[in-house]
Amino acid sequence: MDRPGRTAPVPERSAAHGTLAGGGWGTRSLFALAGLSATFLGLPVAVLVARSVFDGSLANALTAQVVLSALDLSLTTTAISLVLTVTFGLPLAYVLARHRFRGSWLVEALVDLPLVLPPSVAGLALLLVLGRRGLLGGALDAVGIEIPFTTVAVILAQTFVSAPFFVRSARTGIAGVAPDLEDAARVDGASEIEVFRHITVPLAASPLAAGVVMSWARALGEFGATIMFAGNIEGRTQTLPLVVYGEFEGGNLDASIAAAAILVLAALGVLVAVRMLHWGRALDLRSLG
Repeated sequence: MDRPGRTAPVPERSAAHGTLAGGGWGTRSLFALAGLSATFLGLPVAVLVARSVFDGSLANALTAQVVLSALDLSLTTTAISLVLTVTFGLPLAYVLARHRFRGSWLVEALVDLPLVLPPSVAGLALLLVLGRRGLLGGALDAVGIEIPFTTVAVILAQTFVSAPFFVRSARTGIAGVAPDLEDAARVDGASEIEVFRHITVPLAASPLAAGVVMSWARALGEFGATIMFAGNIEGRTQTLPLVVYGEFEGGNLDASIAAAAILVLAALGVLVAVRMLHWGRALDLRSLG
């Protein structure tokens, strides 16, 4: 028996998240399954990037006109779509974070919907609204505005599928700012815009930045909605993901792999940056609640 006043020995714990040292068969099985899952998720991507590097296709792709043109178009359109996302998404995130109103649950569901819709369905929906025979297409055509199968269609498709990432992250960040701090600024005479600029935005800066980065990454990788709504026209609507598809369909496997590797490296860079800069709340699915 232990002497009075002395605590019983505590099982030794390893440094890795406090798990019991040594482990048993169950722990080894758990790590084996975790390793298998990680291999399944990472190996195909690693092989793709490795092949593009070691066979020289990645270096060749960086001088190929079709890849350079698509990369330029992708960077331009995603930059514009990001501006649209922040301009219109930030007010929406603020309203959802600070105000409860009848039907707010429906607005939140509509914001989340593009996250779960197949991209091709999103493209078809945009076509039915803005296409020549769509809901608004006739009125737009009457004033000489044609959107489908143009660069504008690429931007709208990217914005549609990527904006929810920013809105949800921004909503989480704004909701995390203590209302008392905003109220104190109002008492000191600050206007609503000043409160937002000097109190809310700085305190929610990390989630806002994470939302921007994740939204841009999603726009860069957009494929399904773009090909349905904007088509695959080289130099006009053919973004980098469409080059992957087009070159593969045309039998140029090396160019397809190289373009895919560029997208993988860009996405990996974004995810690493999000975690290294402690912006992980953007990746937390609990922020979708």
